Amino acid sequence: MKQGFVKMAAATPVLRVADCPYNKDAIAELIREMASRGAKVMVFPELCITGYTCEDLFWQDLLLQKAQESLGEIAEESKDVDALIFVGLPLEYEGKLYNVTAALNGGRILGIVPKACLPTYNEFYEGRHFTPGMRQAAEITVCGQKTWIGTDLLFVCENYPRLSVAAEICEDLWMPNPPSIRHALAGASVIVNPSASDELTGKDSYRRELVKGQSARLVCAYLYASAGEGESSTDLVFGAHNLICENGTLLAQAKRFTNETIYGDIDLCRLVSERRRISTYPAADSTGYKKIGFTLKVEETKLERKFDPAPFVPSDPAERDRRCDEILNIQALGLKKRLAHTGCQNAVVGISGGLDSTLALLVMVRAFDMLGLDRNKITAVTMPCFGTTDRTYQNACTLTRSLGANLREINIRDAVKQHFSDIGHDMDNHDVTYENSQARERTQILMDIANQTGGMVVGTGDLSELALGWATYNGDHMSMYAVNASVPKTLIRYLVQYYADTCGDEKLRAVLLDVLDTPVSPELLPPEDGVISQKTEDLVGPYELHDFYLYYMLRMNYDPAKIYRIARIAFAGVYDDETLLKWLKKFYWRFFSQQFKRSCLSDGPKVGSVAVSPRGDLRMPSDACVRIWIEQLEQLS
Repeated sequence: MKQGFVKMAAATPVLRVADCPYNKDAIAELIREMASRGAKVMVFPELCITGYTCEDLFWQDLLLQKAQESLGEIAEESKDVDALIFVGLPLEYEGKLYNVTAALNGGRILGIVPKACLPTYNEFYEGRHFTPGMRQAAEITVCGQKTWIGTDLLFVCENYPRLSVAAEICEDLWMPNPPSIRHALAGASVIVNPSASDELTGKDSYRRELVKGQSARLVCAYLYASAGEGESSTDLVFGAHNLICENGTLLAQAKRFTNETIYGDIDLCRLVSERRRISTYPAADSTGYKKIGFTLKVEETKLERKFDPAPFVPSDPAERDRRCDEILNIQALGLKKRLAHTGCQNAVVGISGGLDSTLALLVMVRAFDMLGLDRNKITAVTMPCFGTTDRTYQNACTLTRSLGANLREINIRDAVKQHFSDIGHDMDNHDVTYENSQARERTQILMDIANQTGGMVVGTGDLSELALGWATYNGDHMSMYAVNASVPKTLIRYLVQYYADTCGDEKLRAVLLDVLDTPVSPELLPPEDGVISQKTEDLVGPYELHDFYLYYMLRMNYDPAKIYRIARIAFAGVYDDETLLKWLKKFYWRFFSQQFKRSCLSDGPKVGSVAVSPRGDLRMPSDACVRIWIEQLEQLS
């Protein structure tokens, strides 16, 4: 449970209808198996001790007696298992029969949760045998133990209170107002659902989306364990379609018709952080709930969860293409509105032959097409200087002409040399002044051309550069509208690739592919033998790492040690631990020290869940101290 990760499992035993002793053994065996994998929360299907399909056998006293005896034996046999376990059975209480799930821990029967909504339509006849569960908890004796029965029970881990579990049973979820809603509002971070959902054509898709959606809506983990092989097939077939979801993400899904046990490493810190961040998510109010404590060992979970090394980029090609088109439209629509509002029919961009300026120009073209404006009113300015290579220069020119924009070339060497003379700077001193003077000269030219044409300067800087402060203050840092400001570098590559694949112009495609193949560089230092000598990632670190760090720091609010832990999983075999830690330290240092640049960013459209606009997502003081974050990383060295 360290760093918030808790392994949870949903299991379906192969059972025999009405054979409680046999089913007890099958359940106990699965408990041992799940315990060996480190599962701390275990969920079994609805009525799994007897089988869901007993029908009128539920009226037999012998079956009810054996079911309760089996529950007691399961509790006893699992007393040394470090887990919270949910097992389903029929239970008589005050002369009525209830469909319940029992929560077990350390040999104790912590509580009994009855099903609230009993389906008595189509193939279901639960109202024939069972009574709807009561909300208010009442004391009950089961297997010689005093415990509680009621739908509104919260099982709270006393030594890790973020693990707060509540239960609803099968049909409860399918109703307009599921109990899980009030459970989550009472503070439950995990909802378990013991179920017996039969299989019909297409039902699995609906079920999966239902569970995913509920976990997203409630910002919770949702464990769904369904009946499978062994149930009666008189009229129905059950597929053991077990599901584990976390805040809308499907972590694990059983292959249907196999009675597969599934596992998921739930990130409780993420859930708590997300609820805390969302101002409209109400504070927990457990009025009317019975809280029942239990304990688990607080130990490091052996993670089996996968972490995508490119969290900003969809892994599915079709979804990635859809996302790319959507982002290009968001960027273009933002620029379109700004052009229309200001009455500008001209726009200016510095074109370098690199990725960022290429994307900015593509967005400008799309915005001008939306407005019905002539692309020739886009002025793309190439400004060669000391570090410009033939490759990037030619790509800049070819790209601009291929898109039908107006190309202007202004060599800034003499202007920068004059500036060095004015301020007394040695041309052979290739320091930050040498580099930034070029960037600021270019920005001045763009601003003045915008004045000449009655247009606006469109910025090219991206989210990754803003996070690292890799921009010259009042140079490329500044524009009149920044279309790339919330697009990370790892995603920009795919946006340009998508445009190349869909543009239908072979000449344009060829130049875009060469831009993609060009090393990322500001080209502010002289080339070596005509080749780029200044590679950004050699200086600040790989963008794929920084984008990964940025996502988990801002979107998930992970602390540095946790980011390092999951980075080792995501980039195993790509970067060694020393390299990951080195660039993570660099990321934090630069992120904190460069906030002053982000505090005065130009306007620009938000395209994803992570952005650093001072007017939107990131309200951060420019003089915040990074010390405690770096100290945590130093302890890992």
